[in-house]
Amino acid sequence: MTQTQEPAVFDQSTVDRASAIVARYPVARSALLPMLHLVQSVEGHVSQAGIAFCADRLDLTAAEVSAVATFYTMYKRRPCGEHLVSVCTNTLCAALGGDAIYAKLREHLGSDGKPLGHEETAGEPGEPGSITLEHAECLAACDLAPVLQVNYEFYDNQTPEGALELVKSLQAGEKPDPTRGAPLTDFRQAELQLAGFFEGRGADLDGPSAAPETVRGAAIAADRGWTAPAQPDHAEFPALPEKK
Repeated sequence: MTQTQEPAVFDQSTVDRASAIVARYPVARSALLPMLHLVQSVEGHVSQAGIAFCADRLDLTAAEVSAVATFYTMYKRRPCGEHLVSVCTNTLCAALGGDAIYAKLREHLGSDGKPLGHEETAGEPGEPGSITLEHAECLAACDLAPVLQVNYEFYDNQTPEGALELVKSLQAGEKPDPTRGAPLTDFRQAELQLAGFFEGRGADLDGPSAAPETVRGAAIAADRGWTAPAQPDHAEFPALPEKK
């Protein structure tokens, strides 16, 4: 395949965005991660056509692109729903209820008495109200555990009942505001942002960026006038041993 014979799924707008991504880097192959997010913004997953698209534009082999796409869990090999719901089941979240949240959502989203599995989708992928469910490793919000994400936006201090109501709202076409961060969008729009394109999303920066629990230590220090010790102008480090 050449750059003049792109798969039909990738329109001229996507080709132009791909070229813009490549232009950000001194070496084309360095653009692979955002290119894969761009593919997901179009297809809702990384297909073989998407792998070929990336390989062709970055002068890589399909095997090299596949190796990256299968290594990172954010790249999905099956079509995702309108929303990706990620439940943290790492140690602290699990102990505080993450496992129970995941079990509750699996049961609700399953069919014919069978709970929904990891990275499986309830509903037709990409259609309004469809949900892809996954259990995730640490989401870096242990001070607000248990947490889940919808399209990588945080919903903190969850309970099984609260998480269930959140998912029901998503299925009904609603987009409840995250605890912090940008207003909720859908999975494909989130992937477009991860690729580096933010058209029409300038107001996202107005969303709350930190929870009170996260900055509590800094607030106490400010109230009490505590400051970190000043660093010397010229820090002294031990000399490295000479090579023999």
